[in-house]
Amino acid sequence: MTNKNDAKIQELLQELTLEEKAGLCSGSDFWHTKAVERLHIPEVFMSDGPHGLRTQKGEGDHLGLNESIKAVCFPAACATAASYDTEMANELGKILGNECNAEGVDILLGPAVNMKRSPLCGRNFEYYSEDPYLAGKLASSYIQGVQSQGVGTSIKHFAANNQEYRRMSNSSNLSERTLHETYLPAFEIAIKEAAPKTVMCSYNQINGIFSADNKNLLTEILRDAWGYEGCVVTDWGAIHDRVQGIKAGTDIEMPGSAGINDAEIIAAVKDGSLDEADLNKVVERILHLILDKEQIEGVVDWNEDHKKAVEMEKESAVLLENNGVLPLQAQKKIAYIGEFAEKPRFQGGGSSHINAWCVTSALETAKEKNRQIAYEKGFSADNDIYEEEIAKRAVECAKNADAAVIFAGLPDAFESEGYDREHMHLPESQNRLIEEICSVQENVVVVLHNGSPVECPWADKVSAVLEMYLGGEGVGEAADALLWGEANPCGRLAETFPLKLEDTPCYLNFANDKFNTDYTEGVFIGYRYYDVKKMEVQWPFGHGLSYTTFRYDNLTLDKKVMHGQEKITVSVSVTNTGEHYGKEVVQLYVKDNTKTAVRPEKELKGFCKVALEAGETKTVTFVLDERSLSYYNESLKDWYAASGTYTVCIGHSSRRIALETELEYVTETELPFTVDMNTCLGDILAHPVTAAVFHEMMKNAGSHLASSDEVNDTDDLMMQSMMDSMPFRNFKTFVHIPTAAIQGIIDRMNEALKTAKSQ
Repeated sequence: MTNKNDAKIQELLQELTLEEKAGLCSGSDFWHTKAVERLHIPEVFMSDGPHGLRTQKGEGDHLGLNESIKAVCFPAACATAASYDTEMANELGKILGNECNAEGVDILLGPAVNMKRSPLCGRNFEYYSEDPYLAGKLASSYIQGVQSQGVGTSIKHFAANNQEYRRMSNSSNLSERTLHETYLPAFEIAIKEAAPKTVMCSYNQINGIFSADNKNLLTEILRDAWGYEGCVVTDWGAIHDRVQGIKAGTDIEMPGSAGINDAEIIAAVKDGSLDEADLNKVVERILHLILDKEQIEGVVDWNEDHKKAVEMEKESAVLLENNGVLPLQAQKKIAYIGEFAEKPRFQGGGSSHINAWCVTSALETAKEKNRQIAYEKGFSADNDIYEEEIAKRAVECAKNADAAVIFAGLPDAFESEGYDREHMHLPESQNRLIEEICSVQENVVVVLHNGSPVECPWADKVSAVLEMYLGGEGVGEAADALLWGEANPCGRLAETFPLKLEDTPCYLNFANDKFNTDYTEGVFIGYRYYDVKKMEVQWPFGHGLSYTTFRYDNLTLDKKVMHGQEKITVSVSVTNTGEHYGKEVVQLYVKDNTKTAVRPEKELKGFCKVALEAGETKTVTFVLDERSLSYYNESLKDWYAASGTYTVCIGHSSRRIALETELEYVTETELPFTVDMNTCLGDILAHPVTAAVFHEMMKNAGSHLASSDEVNDTDDLMMQSMMDSMPFRNFKTFVHIPTAAIQGIIDRMNEALKTAKSQ
């Protein structure tokens, strides 16, 4: 694709010295690339902040240790993913892009789209989902929003970065299918749809090769297969072998190594171990990043952005349980318990930690609105210490109220970038107090502040559970509106809440080896695992309640048979059958009935958030294509959907399917098939070409196996099974056919397959 700066960049490549080219490949400090003043090549300024700017004017760091400028802290990705709202993701991107322009930031480091393989990953609060389709679509909208303001993004961390333990050296070991089907699609969707200016490669190794050195990942997949034309930037300190990184496709090393790695590039070019043409490709991409920048003035209204943060959290909070106690009634006396009511936890720790502009609490908001509440601390928001007197006062307060709202959650120290959680428990002091309050009060509401699922041993004893996640600086105002019915909860879980840690798919293979992490669960993470195992969970993927109710009707496909690369349109009507305005998240799942491969029971392939007045009906449409039905086939090294029947499911969650209909799919793509001595008879007879050759050859040989009826229609199931799984080599033993004759039959079959494929 031609670009207005192509000619200028080619001129610069001729003028740049080798030393200047090498210098462009690394940062000048923690946040800036190098400028080349003599050629008027400016620097690029990068900043952390997927959910708010962490721009540092003083000494830089990548762990949230040093102070950053004041900025609005929006809900973290764990929360915004639960909105299932691509328009909101786009709006958030636009707001952050505008703030970047106001602060002179060129590249915003985000979004983070790594899969939530385990609830224990310390950085899960920054990641969207356990589902790659949902993560990819939200990331795509967010990136388009940011980049519409002339600011670049850096989608991260590419790839299979799913734990903090030994993240800078550990190897994520996974099959080709698992990588392509589970850990790459979120990146692929966003890169193809939104073209982020940069991709940030991860720290970890993938099957023994560091991401920054991985040519298969950075060139063959990212650029050749997906058509990506932007820059690859390292995670801060992720470079491994700088020269190999150039060859693999790593463009910019951040934050730089004070010229050490630049010198290695120069030396490699001079001694011939690095072709300068490869270096030129990297420099060309970097120059495009620098020169293609758009200059847009940013004017920020911090008050307005704070209001937006509140509204976004209202869209993202998930009502997990409710027996009718919510919304709270104004005439009732309500007890607020737990220090999170006064000091909400609204963001995670590490590189995305925002110096929040204006934090509001639920307690402060309730007082401003003259709610009839009484407050007791009950437990600390910062530690896990049960204080008898403080807890006793909280129990008494709850006992004397009409309902008790307990603001619970994980302290800052429980989850952060840099380390993983050791368990899924809330602090024991909180669990204990919740149980004690339940013993004296029948109307108990728990409001959660956490970045990842927690075990809830009291879930069947409380009346309602409202998941706020890490909801940004406006979490208190949002919680107040949702609790008191000024807003209707409309978030849905973007991850499963298992009953206990031991139920998780990777329980035996998560962060327990210094050198290797084996993804033995394969493609079965999150609901894909729990649903196929039919395991009981606390709350399923896609779950969320409302103060109103919804009904689905009229599920239709515009055609019942789909061929090859055709597309079909799915339509369904949604009705608000309750008494209040509300929003429903319509979820579309696809189930493969062909039995061609071991696959999840169903997979999310579409979602839509729809707003409805009481009694109102709207029609929602989705488009499905071949990819929607496909799995990654390692023999093809591509996506493949087998001919056969698929079920299109419409539901309120992965466990609450309301409507289903069947779709017939027909493909002309054939899986690779060749015959050798170890090919089983059942496979030969299942393929029409090889079956015809086999029967002809057996008939000519006068074998008693010539009749397919004898092989396929026998009443003897044991014999049938044995014949089906018998390798062709065993014809020497059981049919007394010489090796040479067997090989001749094999050759005939393979020739027939080759002829059939060419026709």
